[in-house]
Amino acid sequence: MKKKIRAIQYGIGPIGASIVKLLREKQSIEIIGAIDTDPAKVGRDLGEVVGASDAPWGVKVSADAAEVLGLAADVVMHTTSSSLPKVMDQLLACLEAESCVVSTCEELSYPYRTYPELSAKLDTAAKEWGVALVGTGVNPGFVMDKLAITLGAVSQRIDHAKALRIVDASKRRLPLQKKIGAGLSVEEFRARVKEGTIKHVGLPESVAMVADSLGLAVDEITETIEPKVATEKVVTEFLSVEPGQAAGVHQIARGLAGGKELIYMELQMYVGAKDPADTITLTGHPNISLTIPGGSHGDIATASVAVNSIPVILSSPAGLRTSRDLPIGFFAPTAKP
Repeated sequence: MKKKIRAIQYGIGPIGASIVKLLREKQSIEIIGAIDTDPAKVGRDLGEVVGASDAPWGVKVSADAAEVLGLAADVVMHTTSSSLPKVMDQLLACLEAESCVVSTCEELSYPYRTYPELSAKLDTAAKEWGVALVGTGVNPGFVMDKLAITLGAVSQRIDHAKALRIVDASKRRLPLQKKIGAGLSVEEFRARVKEGTIKHVGLPESVAMVADSLGLAVDEITETIEPKVATEKVVTEFLSVEPGQAAGVHQIARGLAGGKELIYMELQMYVGAKDPADTITLTGHPNISLTIPGGSHGDIATASVAVNSIPVILSSPAGLRTSRDLPIGFFAPTAKP
């Protein structure tokens, strides 16, 4: 039997915690290290930090990234920030350690239009060290891009692609509820949007991925962000939203060609959302529509997509990859290394 896949967790927020607990269920994976700079986590057992029932695991959380990366992992699960510029040094350090990387950094999901220079730098570094990296998750990474691209396989012509995602954020983690502005006044919401601190990251990346994959010659991508205003009081585990306050975001991204809309993506992510669902519609020959009632549970699905990406990123050619490239499927708990 081959040796187990050696994994490091880089970042132990709510998503990182979900990922490591899922990693523990895979017989072919061994968690060998964990990195986080939170003083409340450093030095503690990883299993205890994530609240695992079978803790302790015998893996200590460390703030010394270089030391942990020196353990020679096959793959690093990276969950620290949505911003690609902020995580560049972290990603390059992982690649230099000759480890493949699966990251939930949304801007890494399809960075070629927004960050062409950073994309080229990561691709070059990965190829130099003989490893691969991918930015993925449920959105971007699956619902509004990979799923639409996959449905295109049964089309003969595609004229327009549309994705609508309605998410009830009531049961989601606190950082996400804060990121969508739940509980702010409308004025505070708009001010935070201008600052760039309130938004769901990833819609333009999804538009670009779908455009390039379906041959829709988009030359401009636009995005609008508005508050979804609560009409009734909503109380979550973490916060309370009064009528008239922002309950979350209503974002629309469009892919245009000469001013004509070829791609439309709408995200309504707010606490108390009614009738959550994910819907993909391709207009062409033939017209195709798929709806997932209730939608994909974001936190569960993000951890699932990330962990399920491990086998394919390890077998992928070296370089910067995207969910468009990878044949991501289910990574069974009993799968062999």
